[in-house]
Amino acid sequence: QVQLVESGGGLVQAGGSLRLSCVASGSTFSINSMAWYRQAPGKQRELVAGISGDGSTNYNESVKGRFTISRDNAKNTVYLQMNSLKPEDTAVYYCNVAGEIGWNEYESWGQGTQVTVSS
Repeated sequence: QVQLVESGGGLVQAGGSLRLSCVASGSTFSINSMAWYRQAPGKQRELVAGISGDGSTNYNESVKGRFTISRDNAKNTVYLQMNSLKPEDTAVYYCNVAGEIGWNEYESWGQGTQVTVSS
């Protein structure tokens, strides 16, 4: 199906910026939507931002105006530009894609990248 590798996480001070990247490989022709999720310690995984095949986007209310999701289909890559970071943004961030091969729908996850925002 599709394999995902994330990069770009790290430690940043509050108010700073980071850009996450996620490169897809394998059956990339089958990808429809791409998204970023995050999971903080002791909390459930939540959607951060998603982008569909036609480029339409949706965001978690908590990141609207601060984060921007984009995709480069030629590079099979989805990005998450994170500005004005807050300590509550600290989490492991996961890349997610959904698609179809034949009549079979699938979903793939990356291994996650840690984002830590210090106050």
